[in-house]
Amino acid sequence: QVQLEESGGGVVQAGGSLRLSCAVSGKVFGSDVMAWYRQAPGEQRGLVASVTSGGSTNYVDSVKGRFTITRDNAKNTVALQMNSLKPEDTAVYYCNLQRTLIARGTQYWGQGTQVTVPA
Repeated sequence: QVQLEESGGGVVQAGGSLRLSCAVSGKVFGSDVMAWYRQAPGEQRGLVASVTSGGSTNYVDSVKGRFTITRDNAKNTVALQMNSLKPEDTAVYYCNLQRTLIARGTQYWGQGTQVTVPA
């Protein structure tokens, strides 16, 4: 059983920084992709950033240059460093692990952590 636990959310003023962390327990394969998604009130959950075990990253355009996703394969953790935060970054952020080879398509989610950037 894979479990994901996020930490690091909170309230930060515009222009500030936050670091989200996610610890994964259970089996993680080298082919698994880890990612952060977010969901604002009234909106669908969407991808923020993803990272492979080899370090290849992908970002949604709105966070490029401000957010950095990193992964520690030895510790089975993934982090999201968020700088220059804007009110539109306010959302619940979810850690995600997706199987891409073994059990392809299976996804696991954390419980979510709230990030609030007041206008």
